[in-house]
Amino acid sequence: MIVVGVGVGPGMLTEQGIETIETAAEVYGSPRSLQLAGSYIKGEAKKITDYRNLHLLGEDAVVLSTGDPMFSGLGKFAGEGDSIIPGISSMQVACARTKTSMNGLAVITAHGRDPHPAREAFVAEIKLGKNVLLLPADTFGSLEVAKILEEMGVHARIYVCEKLGYPEESIIEGTVANPPVAQSTLYCLLVVR
Repeated sequence: MIVVGVGVGPGMLTEQGIETIETAAEVYGSPRSLQLAGSYIKGEAKKITDYRNLHLLGEDAVVLSTGDPMFSGLGKFAGEGDSIIPGISSMQVACARTKTSMNGLAVITAHGRDPHPAREAFVAEIKLGKNVLLLPADTFGSLEVAKILEEMGVHARIYVCEKLGYPEESIIEGTVANPPVAQSTLYCLLVVR
């Protein structure tokens, strides 16, 4: 299996990713990833219905992962003999758009999982003085982050980065006292101290 990162939004596929997709007989992905790579798919496009069985795909099967496969993506399903082609992640785009260095940036994901460990990790990284990029959960977003920062006495800028790479991209800056609120489910948070 070859896992290809299709980027966080349109136009963010790498040349290596495009070439791999164009030459694949079978391309698997979510509806969003298939749409992002759609103009390059020459073989058969198949919607992934069971992520647990991706390891059963053949060595030439291409699996599309939104963003970068190794940032809360499908790279975790790659086996010993599988390949991974990176993509442009929401972390890269959010940092570029806000002019925030990725050096020393703590990256935390609560997306699709129990948010409690992410809360604990967030507190620990803030105590270390780090900036944090968070892939949020329904119950752990900008309002919860602002409350934690307020309780810790930390002043920071909070960015809600929505639909990165899409024409309707939006980056809303706020503070601990006045945190920005996401208008969609396709977003990440960036906390800059």
